[in-house]
Parts: sequence; C-alpha cells; structure tokens
Amino acid sequence: NGQIVLCKGLNDGKELEYSIEKLMGYIPELESVSVVPVGLTKYREGLYPLEAFTKKDAIRVIDTIEGYQRDCFARYGIHFVHASDEWYILAEEELPEEERYDGYLQLENGVGMLRLLLNEFEEAMENLPPVRTLPGGGRAELSLVTGKLACPYITRMADRMMRRFDGLVIHVYAITNEFFGERITVSGLLTGQDIIKQLQGKKLGERVLLPQNVLRSGEDYFLDDITVEELEKALQVKTDIVKSSGHDFVNAILKQDSERA
Repeated sequence: NGQIVLCKGLNDGKELEYSIEKLMGYIPELESVSVVPVGLTKYREGLYPLEAFTKKDAIRVIDTIEGYQRDCFARYGIHFVHASDEWYILAEEELPEEERYDGYLQLENGVGMLRLLLNEFEEAMENLPPVRTLPGGGRAELSLVTGKLACPYITRMADRMMRRFDGLVIHVYAITNEFFGERITVSGLLTGQDIIKQLQGKKLGERVLLPQNVLRSGEDYFLDDITVEELEKALQVKTDIVKSSGHDFVNAILKQDSERA
C-alpha cells in the first residue's frame, strides 16, 4: 500500500495523473494508493513556501481520483487509488460509499475513517432497544471534543442521539489547534493545553468525552505531556476516553461501555 502526499503546485494536476498511471503498473503487487494533502503547521520558518489547498483544488483532486477509480475497477476489479477524507470535507462533498474503499486498506492514512465511523454508528443505533428513555432513566448532559475536520460528522451523530433519547443534551466542541497551527484539523494532533484553554467556561455537563487518538498510544498523556488527570482537575469534570468505532461512540454516551484510558 502506497501514499502520495500532495503539495499544491508541485505534484498535483498533471503530475498527480502521471504518478497514478505509473503506480497502476504495479497492480496487483501494489494493492492501494492514498492521496493526502500535505499537513502545514505554523512552524515553517525557512521551509519551502507551500500553499494550502482550496475547495476548488479539492474538487479537482477528487474528480481526478474518482476517474482513475472507475478505470481501475473496470480493468482490475479494485478502485486502487483513494482520496483521504480531508479532500471530501474541503470540497464539501459526500463521502464515498463503503464499497469504494476496497475493505478500508488505508484507514491509517485517513482514508475511509469517517465513512466507517458513520456506518458503525448507524448500525449501533439500529441495534438499540426501541425506547426513548436513557439507560437508568432521567437526564444526561455531556460534551464531546473533536478536531475541526470531523466536527460536522460528530455533530450530526450527536444530533441524531439527542433526537433518539429524551433528556439527552450533548455539546460538541471543535478544538482549534493553536499548538501546531489552525491548518492542522485532525483530533489526533490536539494538545491538552488547547483543550483546557478552549473548554474553560463552557457548558460541559457531567462528563467530557475525548477520542482515544488524542492520547499517546497506550499512555495517559497528551502530546504536550499534560495528563488526563490534569485536564480533569483544570476543567473540574469527569473525562472519559472513547475508542474509535461508531459502536463505542454510542456506548460511551449511554454509559454502556465507556472506557477510561
């Protein structure tokens, strides 16, 4: 599995087409190729002056990739080249259907993560018992923390759950990445200090739910060495860590399977 990191004005446009066509020559030894936009932090002094992609750029990238997907599927039975979720969000277009991800070969590169999350969420919602009351009855108010990239989808899921259950109030907060720069929009690069700063004084409810990828793998630390315990003390609210699947999202909100990292 391969990856193309796209840089505006350098390897996009005709160069992207050239790269895809050359890589197609390695099928089936090469199973898939993801195309992701270069990540631009604010720490770029003395570096090559890369530009951010626009909505128009993203639409053009998607059109190119989807054209090659149709060609590859007709010739090889696989879609082969995949646009990362960021392109569809930037282009304000709907995510591809599950079948076009060829079994989610490129999840680690942000390809299909949101489609998988949404599908798992819908499946989890369909499996819930046909009642409108929360487990244990009563009311519940909580907050969800996410990066700006996934925020529209997390908000959509939260709204669906509030419509489904009486007495459920969910606040969704998209954290701006001040540590690395506002162009970094994924939740996996959020820091404890940014979360604390931007949640202080907000309505949080009884719990704050954080996605597991905000922590270092297998640890209780954010990227800036702040611990979950320190975050809890700063915000004066219980914090639960949510695994990455749509099922875990539903279970954590309903307190059925939430897990503290």
